Amino acid sequence: MAFPFLTRSLLYRSIPLSIFLLTVITALSAKMVTSWFNPKYKGRTFHKVLVIGVAQNLEVRADFEDEMASKIARPGIETIPGSQILLRPDPKAKPDLDYLRGQIRDNQIDAVVVSRLLRVDKKVMSIPSSTYVAPFPYYYSFYGYLGAVYPVMYDPGYEREDITVSVETNVYATDKPDDDLVWTGVSDSFNPKSAKKVADSLVKEVPKQMEKDGLLSKAK
Repeated sequence: MAFPFLTRSLLYRSIPLSIFLLTVITALSAKMVTSWFNPKYKGRTFHKVLVIGVAQNLEVRADFEDEMASKIARPGIETIPGSQILLRPDPKAKPDLDYLRGQIRDNQIDAVVVSRLLRVDKKVMSIPSSTYVAPFPYYYSFYGYLGAVYPVMYDPGYEREDITVSVETNVYATDKPDDDLVWTGVSDSFNPKSAKKVADSLVKEVPKQMEKDGLLSKAK
């Protein structure tokens, strides 16, 4: 008769661990929330793509461009991280568009992939306090009752701040003076630990969505 008690006790003890694991999984998750492929675009297949990350942290920006360029590259498609051909001035300064146009022309780039922070949403959630009650049969045994409820007797409640970081990625064709928007997508990262984590999740999710939408061939 002791084994059911031990099983239930272990179950109660595992509850905080389950909550912790769920929190970790949520913090690492990211997903594409929307994407759009321009149905009117009738341009040629891209062969040389420039990848630009718009961010004030230049180290994160350069790492993102390198990794995204690597993920987008396909046979017949050469990708160039922006850090290889673009100057890195004060990140708060406006870009020199004439210089950028010159670099795109001189390097024969026919498409540009550019990602930027769209918004950061913060939401504070109040988790109410709660008391865990042992199943009725355990009340008849002091040791059964105390062993079941003592590890999780009372949860005082707490406040949790959830953060959602939204990033927009656009793909432009450069064969026209004003550059046509070919594809756009928005991804959400939940409770990321750093800007680097946001960039890492973006690199994984955006190329997958481009493949689903037919912009990129399947990676081999």
